[in-house]
Amino acid sequence: MRVTLLGTGCPAVHPRRYGAATLLRSARGTILIDCGSGATQRLVSAGSSGRDLDAVLLTHLHSDHLVDLYQLILSSWHQGRDRPQRIYGPPGTRAHVDGLMALWREERELRIAHEKRPSIEALTVEVTEIAAGKTLEIAGVAVRVVPVDHRPIRHAYGFVFEEEGRKVAISGDTRYCPELIAAAGGADLLVHEVFIHREMKPVPGIRTAETIEATASYHTLSGEVGRVAGEAGAKALALTHFVPPEFDRPALLAEVRRAYRGPILIGEDLMTIDVAAGTAIHGETHIAFG
Repeated sequence: MRVTLLGTGCPAVHPRRYGAATLLRSARGTILIDCGSGATQRLVSAGSSGRDLDAVLLTHLHSDHLVDLYQLILSSWHQGRDRPQRIYGPPGTRAHVDGLMALWREERELRIAHEKRPSIEALTVEVTEIAAGKTLEIAGVAVRVVPVDHRPIRHAYGFVFEEEGRKVAISGDTRYCPELIAAAGGADLLVHEVFIHREMKPVPGIRTAETIEATASYHTLSGEVGRVAGEAGAKALALTHFVPPEFDRPALLAEVRRAYRGPILIGEDLMTIDVAAGTAIHGETHIAFG
């Protein structure tokens, strides 16, 4: 399995860190996890597209994880997709997708009539609402749906992917979560969000101390994420969904290293991690960590 961090950012807009999205490529298929702002552009930059996807998995229904979903559906059609888009997500996903398709129906019908493309199958969306504890089979990959703690969001999931003896766990958005740690046990790679608390300062008119504490309360702090990886026995840790998107990298590494001695990757948009080879590539930089 290869994991590409398409977007490592958060709701704060940043020119180098796009919205939450991760691409998993297996021997037999391609899965997109979340579809935040700019995911469709990052897919193309990663050598893929919405045309290629076997499934889209949504961790939860926060806007920064799905705001590009309609763009994905439409751009897949433009890219020549000849089958429906399959979307898996928590309860509420079907209503969300139905609302999106209804909102853009008139514009879509005008495009269909005027552009006369060979197929409109890509504009059909098949939604499956999934429950925690279930295991899906997608393109030869076993996908376990893990409940995580992102309250007050009621339904929030992480995912564990297993194929040919390899295991990848993706946290989604969560505070410290024993269920995720158990499910990720022994993972070859844990991809985990991080809230860098010391970097967040009150800014008049933007955020108060109360805002910072409220946001921190449903994410995993930089002082905790190493503990998560260590308790899970993960063989490598890749950090993503950085809040805030700008931070002191050496300080973050040192903080996480205090609780986790395995390889730590500070994720960047379009970083690709080859789980079997134990390598990471970002631009011209090649890293061996396995």
